[in-house]
Amino acid sequence: MNQSWDPKLYSRDAAFVSNYGAELLSMLGSAEGRSLLDLGCGEGALTEKLLSLGWNVTGVDSSEEQVRAALTKGISAKVMDGEDLKFDKTFDCVMSNAALHWMKNPEKVLDGVWNALKVGGIFVGEMGAYGNVESVVQIASNILMEKGFDPKEFNPWYFPAENEYSELLIARGFVVESIQTFRRPTELPGDILDWLTIFAQSFTSPLKSSDKKIFYCEMRERLKSQLLSDEGKWVVDYVRLRFKVLRLV
Repeated sequence: MNQSWDPKLYSRDAAFVSNYGAELLSMLGSAEGRSLLDLGCGEGALTEKLLSLGWNVTGVDSSEEQVRAALTKGISAKVMDGEDLKFDKTFDCVMSNAALHWMKNPEKVLDGVWNALKVGGIFVGEMGAYGNVESVVQIASNILMEKGFDPKEFNPWYFPAENEYSELLIARGFVVESIQTFRRPTELPGDILDWLTIFAQSFTSPLKSSDKKIFYCEMRERLKSQLLSDEGKWVVDYVRLRFKVLRLV
């Protein structure tokens, strides 16, 4: 997957990600004396909120750039692949916001989360669900097919249906306390070109560097009729999957 992260651009153009993620915090319970793994911590915006609540937090992310940014905020963070977590009954809780859909081998992720949790531990997460940013995926796929490429090779995301992910959680041994899918049309703070440049990089993998900006501009033009409001605001068709599960054995 061709994906890099610029912490400054992410903080400027995608702060809504951690802002919405704050809704997960109420699902965790009391922080007193408890440890938590922030899986996919990014530059640490939500991790800071966890620290302010009293959690003993460790953040992990696959991006060296994002982890470096988190470290400058005084966060205990390390570079680690979410599909290859290296913990053994270490944490009372694992939380993941808007990161799981970047990990295309969910069974490996859930194995790692299970092993990271103490018996009695909680796993809380939110990710893209089936149908998330469907307009973006469809337009990117159409343009790639027109250029003679198979878009499935360059789609970076895993957006499961609720029943599919629930079955994976149960198969791994988790007890599902709650799981829900909901639509959350999300107004962007600026132009969708900024969003595409951050999140849709993988679709440009087969293109020459000089053609990538053209690709994003073509996407922007084709997305206008679906995502640009009458008021001139870009509103992306987000669909989210949120859950809370327990490791009881």
